[in-house]
Amino acid sequence: MEYVKGKFKKIIFESSSGSGYKVGLFRVKEASDNLKEELSNHTITFTGYFYDLVIDENYIFHGSYVQNGKYGYQFQVNSYEHVKPEGKDAVIEFLSSNLVKGCGEKTANEIVRILGDDALEKIKNDKTSLLLIPKMSEKKMDSIYNSIIKYQNSDETIIYLNKIGFSMRDAMTLLNVYGFNIKAIVEENVYSLINEIEFKTLDKVFFNLNSETDENRIEACIIESLKELSFNAGDTYSYIEEIREKLSEFDIILSEEELRSKLDILNKRKEIKIDGDKFFLYSLYKMEKNIADALFEISKNGAHNYKNLDEKIKKFSDSNHIVYNDEQIKAIKTALEENITIITGGPGTGKTTIVKAIAGLYIDMHPISEREALNEIVLLAPTGRAAKRMSDLTGLPASTIHRYLKWDKNTNKFEYNEYNKHSEKLVIVDETSMIDTELFGALLKGINSNVQLVIVGDDNQLPSVGPGLILTDMIASECFNHIPLSKIYRQSIGSSIPYLCLNIKNHDLQEEDIEKKEDFAFLNVDTHLVKDTIREICKLSIKKGIDVNNIQVLAPMYKGENGIDNLNITLQELFNPRSDLKEEVKIGEVIYRVGDKVLQLVNDPDNNIYNGDIGYIVSVDTKSKDQLLVVDFYGNAVFYKREDLINLKHAYAITIHKSQGSEFDHVIMPITMNYGRMLYNKLLYTGISRAKKSLTLLGSPKAFYMGTNNDYSLNRKTNLVENLLHKLN
Repeated sequence: MEYVKGKFKKIIFESSSGSGYKVGLFRVKEASDNLKEELSNHTITFTGYFYDLVIDENYIFHGSYVQNGKYGYQFQVNSYEHVKPEGKDAVIEFLSSNLVKGCGEKTANEIVRILGDDALEKIKNDKTSLLLIPKMSEKKMDSIYNSIIKYQNSDETIIYLNKIGFSMRDAMTLLNVYGFNIKAIVEENVYSLINEIEFKTLDKVFFNLNSETDENRIEACIIESLKELSFNAGDTYSYIEEIREKLSEFDIILSEEELRSKLDILNKRKEIKIDGDKFFLYSLYKMEKNIADALFEISKNGAHNYKNLDEKIKKFSDSNHIVYNDEQIKAIKTALEENITIITGGPGTGKTTIVKAIAGLYIDMHPISEREALNEIVLLAPTGRAAKRMSDLTGLPASTIHRYLKWDKNTNKFEYNEYNKHSEKLVIVDETSMIDTELFGALLKGINSNVQLVIVGDDNQLPSVGPGLILTDMIASECFNHIPLSKIYRQSIGSSIPYLCLNIKNHDLQEEDIEKKEDFAFLNVDTHLVKDTIREICKLSIKKGIDVNNIQVLAPMYKGENGIDNLNITLQELFNPRSDLKEEVKIGEVIYRVGDKVLQLVNDPDNNIYNGDIGYIVSVDTKSKDQLLVVDFYGNAVFYKREDLINLKHAYAITIHKSQGSEFDHVIMPITMNYGRMLYNKLLYTGISRAKKSLTLLGSPKAFYMGTNNDYSLNRKTNLVENLLHKLN
């Protein structure tokens, strides 16, 4: 690990969350050997988590000097320590600094003259030694003594927190939030820190301090059980037997009576909510209530009346050379006139064409400039690729919801919220089936209630990863204008893919549906030959002149013989084989090579990349710590260090979940019995509906029929419909 030693000079940025995250300037006096020549006597930028930094104080920062794609070179601090004052001048400088309250330069000189160079140790051991200094009052003595002890305590507290199992980042966060009370808080109930530290870490620390489960752990494990049940199944509430069963995974066995007693306590503390036989995390309960309240506020505004709207739609369609069917015209009119409109439909039904018309007509019908009108309209989607596709197809700017609300990944909070709202008048949200309760709740908090909200999506696609069924529940409540688009209106005449999707959706898959067509083929292939067959299909596609960047393999899971991990190894060898002309690096068993197609797995707003974005490796530098890989995402170059690669996977084959919100010209999708319960209607529908020009399925027709008729994913438990009916009716 590298280090720099010198003076902290200035704060550039400080997180408002209390996490202790800071960006600042540091004047380097000395540095580790590899940085000495470059950094000594230079001022550098640093980032990290800190408890207390005092301007012009001396510190040692341990970490690494790296290049951020957006902000240039920075020293990323993993740990730090004060440079203890040594020698007469250093002790005087410390005592007269801002760190020590009640001691000016004159008093500092007197203290060192009388107590000597080891004055700090003497004061720590016996504060009354300060009374030897002329004109020293007891109040001043206490102030100086407390400052010195605080200075020492911060180092000792960090060491203690590290020793019992907290990381340096965790320690900084806890010190900033709780100060020196943190040791007592940890020893009283470590789980009370759950808002700052994840449960697994707290549980590890608990058993580093205790040998047996206590009441605090039981209550914390109940909350964690509810969280895991919600996020694993997508539910917003659970039943008591589910909670009991989940608790057993934490080695906690309770009778129903004992569990009910604990749940009652947590309910009174508003950590959970009990509603009949439903048990909610209180936060999820409130989110669903808040969503219903916000939708009610939007819906109760008066309708918007436009003269000659039919004529204007006709004029718009003529000027854009588009013929709208009756369903589409109804969707456009409703969206422009009503406050909340839901538009749903499968592939080929023209959802994006309708969005373009709604926005275009809104601009045409308002007596303001196009630029001003665009300031009143926002197009949103849950993923970067979905937002980009929306923008490409409509010609209008689009954003991810996270970016629109200015999400801070360090605090997991949004800058735009109930206290700081956006002012747009027309909000159009696409791919709404992907949006969970938390994100939809955050969006409604961040927009005004005098808005027109247009919800667009395909309710037969996979539900959100997080808890909730927002699109399905809004439709099921029958509280809002819902226009389902059923007529297939595909630009590619003769395309069979939308009709295949429709038959899957209706559980009406016939034998003729898997017969070969111009844009579709189903290959009956033995499970053990699937991987090799995919390779041969791709080779044939290349021979036909198909751009390899337009071929996407989709599969339900990562592991197994025909899982994504194995498929990516095979496809990397085909699409981007090893070459002396291409740099590469091996991390574990995975090879990253210039030209590789890769997938981002998490949201990273600092670099403007989001979960599901696909890019290409443009450089590999094994000698560089900060630029091991450079990946191009749609013209946006992002640097990856070795530790960042946990957020990156090869993307020759990706999961159907990760493909949601995207479209690909040519899709290849294996369907075999060994995918087991991962084969179900919505998954198959979502994967197949990603294909624009051609679709190749391969594997077992039996698995395809079984998956089409498997609806297990419909069983999410949510309470939004009940909340909407209660509020709106």
